[in-house]
Amino acid sequence: MSVVFKPLAPGATLGVLGGGQLGRMWVHAAQSMGFQTVVLDPDPQSPAGLVSHQHIQTDYLDSAGLQQMAAACQAATTEFENVPADALAQLSKTIQVAPNAHAVAVAQDRRLEKAHFVTCRVPVAPFAVIDSQEDLDAVLNQRAGISLLPGILKTARMGYDGKGQVRVRNPHELVDAYKQLGGVACVLEKMLPLKAEYSVIVARGHDGAMVHLPIQHNVHRDGILAMTQVWSGICDRALETQAIDAAKSIAQELQYIGVLCVEFFVLQDNTLVVNEIAPRPHNSGHYSLDACDVSQFGLQLRCMAGLPLNQPRQHSPAVMLNLLGDIWSADKLGSDPNFPEVLKLSGTHLHLYGKGEARKGRKMGHLTITASTADQAFATANQAAGILGIAAF
Repeated sequence: MSVVFKPLAPGATLGVLGGGQLGRMWVHAAQSMGFQTVVLDPDPQSPAGLVSHQHIQTDYLDSAGLQQMAAACQAATTEFENVPADALAQLSKTIQVAPNAHAVAVAQDRRLEKAHFVTCRVPVAPFAVIDSQEDLDAVLNQRAGISLLPGILKTARMGYDGKGQVRVRNPHELVDAYKQLGGVACVLEKMLPLKAEYSVIVARGHDGAMVHLPIQHNVHRDGILAMTQVWSGICDRALETQAIDAAKSIAQELQYIGVLCVEFFVLQDNTLVVNEIAPRPHNSGHYSLDACDVSQFGLQLRCMAGLPLNQPRQHSPAVMLNLLGDIWSADKLGSDPNFPEVLKLSGTHLHLYGKGEARKGRKMGHLTITASTADQAFATANQAAGILGIAAF
C-alpha cells in the first residue's frame, strides 16, 4: 500500500531515479524552487548526479540504494520510462512516488499501452500483439493480420528513438523482422499515411487537477526528434482540442500523478491517432524552459510536492532544435560546434547536458529560439541550423 500523500514545501528533499539530461533539468528546476535533491543512477558521471545535492551511485533495483534514497527524500519520480517499475513500487512503500509504478509499467510495455488506449476510447492505428511464434503464425494466416501490412514491428519493451522497430512490407519481411528482433514480444502496427506528428504534455496533481502545455509540432529524422515548433495556430484547432482531450483522458484513466507526454500522428485524411506515451517530461517539451511561464519540469515538481497547478502560458513563439553528437564531428565543424556564432542570433537559448562524449545520435543538448513572431522564430532556427551543420528544415 502506498503512503498517504502530504504536501511538501520548498526545503524538502525530492528524488529522481535516472541521471540523464531530463534528470539534470529537473534538478535545476527543483533547486531553483528551494528543494534539496537526490539522484539515484549507477553512472558516476551522470549529468543529473553531477549537479544534485546527493548522488546515490547504484543500480535501480539495488535494495540498499533504494532504502538510502527513501531515507534521504520525501518524494521521488523517474526521468525515463525504462527505470524498472519495481523500483518505484519499492519506494512507494515508504515515500510518495509520482508517477506510480502501474502507470510506468503501462508505458514500458506497448501491449499494455495499446490496451489502455483502447480502454480510453482514443483512436489508435490498427495493431496485433505478437507474443509468440504461434501468434505470428496466426497473424500470417488471418486476413485481418495480413491487412496490417505494410506495417512496423515494434518490440513490446525497451524501444525508444526508433530502436527496436523494423518496417515490414510483406509476410516474408515480417518473419525475418521477428527473428531479427530476437523473437521477443512485439506489436505489429499498420503503417498509415502520415501528415504530421504532434505531442501534448499534461500535468495531473494529487487532487486530480490537470493542466497542459500547448500542442507541439514535432519533426523527426532517423527516428530521433530533430525539431519542435510551438505557437498559436501550429495545429488545426479541432485536432488540437481532440489531442488535448485524449491526453487528459489517458492520464485520468491511469490516475496519473505528474507530467505525462502523449505523442500523436495526424494522418493524410486529417484524422488523429495516438502513438505512445512517456511517463515523464519529454524532449518535445524542452522549449517550455524558455517560452512559458512554467516549464514542464516546474509542473513535474508541483505535482510531486502538491503545489498549485496553474495553466501554463506561452509568452513567445518557439522552435527547439535537438543538438546531437553528430555536430561535433570533425569533418563538419572541427572539434566543437560554433556556439558563439549561434548565440549572436537574437532569441537563442543554449542548453548543454554535461555529457563528456559526443557520439552520433546522442542527445548532447538543445537550442531553443524564441521570437515575437512564428516566422521569425523559424527563420532564426534555420540560421542556427546552418551554422551548426544541421540540414535545413
